[in-house]
Amino acid sequence: MARVNPEYFGVAITTVSGQRFSLGDANKPFCLQSVNKPINYCLALEQHGPDTVHKHIGREPSGKGFNELSLSAAGLPHNPMINAGAIMCCSLIQPELNLADRFDFILESWKRLSGNSPLSFNNPVYLSERETADRNFALGYFMREKGAFPANTNLIQTLEFYFQCCSIEIDAQGLSVVAASLANGGICPTTGDKILSPLTVQHCLSLMGSCGMYDFSGEFAFTIGLPSKSGVSGAIMVVVPNVLGLVIWSPRLDQLGNSVRGIEFCQKLVELYNFHVYDNILVDSARKKDPRLKKNISQIEGVVQLCWAASQGDLGEVQNLIANGVDLNLADYDGRTALHLAASEGHAHVVEYLISKNANIGAIDRWNGTPLSDAKRNNKLDVVKIIEKLLN
Repeated sequence: MARVNPEYFGVAITTVSGQRFSLGDANKPFCLQSVNKPINYCLALEQHGPDTVHKHIGREPSGKGFNELSLSAAGLPHNPMINAGAIMCCSLIQPELNLADRFDFILESWKRLSGNSPLSFNNPVYLSERETADRNFALGYFMREKGAFPANTNLIQTLEFYFQCCSIEIDAQGLSVVAASLANGGICPTTGDKILSPLTVQHCLSLMGSCGMYDFSGEFAFTIGLPSKSGVSGAIMVVVPNVLGLVIWSPRLDQLGNSVRGIEFCQKLVELYNFHVYDNILVDSARKKDPRLKKNISQIEGVVQLCWAASQGDLGEVQNLIANGVDLNLADYDGRTALHLAASEGHAHVVEYLISKNANIGAIDRWNGTPLSDAKRNNKLDVVKIIEKLLN
């Protein structure tokens, strides 16, 4: 992998509706490396179910390096996103088949998840993996000593299988379809093929969110808040559930093994779009774009909510909506603003607040009514006094 041009930079997106977009070197193949781990975990879950799989693999962040010679207190690999856990996953995938057939099964699964995208196998990388695998062999023997593997596991074949999975090649365009298949609950959005169950995907995304970015996983979850998996080939696979799959590929790595440009791209992404898992509870999220909404739908919904809150005298909700960027002078389909509704119902405290925020006192609805005329018609004298005082 050291031979790969470090200036390569590709980005690819596939939405859950099958729309696709890419930029840069998105069509140049690269090795999956650790990006294979979420899919192998999914395939193990599909075959055995979570109870059996997690008799052999934990579900906690390790707090240590991805290839650390360390197991949990129970003598198990901490999670399937680090090397020990990925080796364990390989021991669980079609163990009754010979090695060639097991690898064919993996390739076929990747082909289905990627919507029949081109796949290949990088033999030089595979040979390099084998030649520099002392730590992975040590992890394997350590787990065997602790009795972590399923009965009758062939350790050498399991490690060979793991090296093969790491050496599969795909490009960013194809991998983005895989990410979109996860975003779409296990259904490939470009073919409609159902490969994984929604529960399997839920388990996988949960662990990607907490363990998928090596020793940067906690910081990534905090700042970016999306389930992702990186690999030392320079790829980052990002899943925005129910929206899209995204892949950034740039081989230049930081000291933790993550793509430098990939991390920065993700940071910029969540600054612009409200994709962070907790954006929906933050006031600032309204200042971000939501590509999930059709044009103008967010603005329309905001106006409806504001008018309803004003009509009910719910000052707290009115304040919250305005703080979130809803224009208090926009009108509903009848041309009535929040001030019209608050005045009509006699909610003087809401009227005072709206006026203090520069609500248009002279706004006219489709019946030529103003907030003042509405208040007079409904005999809301407190509101009449407030508005007339400002007009005089």
